Amino acid sequence: MLELGRSHPLTATCARGLEEVLTEELRALGATAVAAGRGSVAFAGLRTAMRVVASVVRGEVRSREDLYELAASAPWSEIIEPGQSFAVEVVGRHPAFANTTFAGQVVKDAVVDRLRQQRGSRPDVERENPDVRLHLRLVERGATTLGLDSSGEPLSHRGYRPHGGPAPLAETLAAGILLLAGYDGGEPLLDPMCGTGTFAVEAALIATRTPPGLRRDFAFERWRLHDRGLFEEVRREARHGHRDAPAPIAARDRDERAIRATERNLKAAWMDRWVQVEQRDALDLRLPWGAGGTVVANPPYGKRMGEVARLGGLYRRFGDSLKQHATGATAWLLVGEPSLARQIGLKPTRKIPLFNGPIECRLLKFELYEGFHLRILNFQFLILNFNPTPRNTSGGQAEI
Repeated sequence: MLELGRSHPLTATCARGLEEVLTEELRALGATAVAAGRGSVAFAGLRTAMRVVASVVRGEVRSREDLYELAASAPWSEIIEPGQSFAVEVVGRHPAFANTTFAGQVVKDAVVDRLRQQRGSRPDVERENPDVRLHLRLVERGATTLGLDSSGEPLSHRGYRPHGGPAPLAETLAAGILLLAGYDGGEPLLDPMCGTGTFAVEAALIATRTPPGLRRDFAFERWRLHDRGLFEEVRREARHGHRDAPAPIAARDRDERAIRATERNLKAAWMDRWVQVEQRDALDLRLPWGAGGTVVANPPYGKRMGEVARLGGLYRRFGDSLKQHATGATAWLLVGEPSLARQIGLKPTRKIPLFNGPIECRLLKFELYEGFHLRILNFQFLILNFNPTPRNTSGGQAEI
């Protein structure tokens, strides 16, 4: 009997730039043989993972024939039950295949042929809602991997937010940013540009130690190898770790529609009691708890809307507000346009490359030390009271 996860390695995929934080998350969960790749982390046996793939077969592929033989070598009769449908998803690139559709067709043919030989009938291929999802990862050099997608819907789909909306931030990316910021719920957090509330929900899930996928279904629940009793035991154990949020979480936006969306998503995630939601301009950064804490924001990039020039003023004013009102806090901003980052007027102490979908961004960290605003006021006072009038000490030519 095939034992996935024991004799076969697992792979968790993630947004590019989150490999490091996903690696640490897997290690914290007790994973062994953890190795980060490009947009994925392999481990043997998550908030930042997009999918978890159980490897079935791996091998070097140089041609269509190689891929066919690799796919046909898997014990599909132990994986796909009679009457079950399957689909093939392909990621990566390889010079032997003009596109991923062709590679997926080769795998589909191999699986169908193998099962027809063993059972005398072919399985159905269902693209939209298959019983078993196969995941092929092509690489130009090294081993190509064919495995089972245990997640189904991407793990970023927690189940609390409708898909779509204006420029949404993926839940897994939001969680990854919070973990990169060192957030564990122990200190106050503010998102002054909350949009649909993704940062707020993910912060509340982290602070209360609530597993993000506790109320959703997974593809592996349809597997022939699935142990329902063991999975229910894991769910029960996960619920026992819940706690009250130890520090305030605040979400603000000036748009009333965004506030309503945030409130809906918090309620759908059962996190509404832990987050204070308020309609307020993002430039009003007065912290409800006084000084300190974390400010996290995903300001508009301009690349999507073509409004970089107009957004410059917003970034400048937002930087000024950080200096004036976020005393002692640490700010983390996800910025997609370098020219806008420079308008903030603060020097970041850390820059982390991240991808928000296809957009290459930088996660910028700003330390807003206590006393920083006071030093600025003192400097402004000196400038305003500086008298440049020349001083005449000899009754003749003035000294400057």
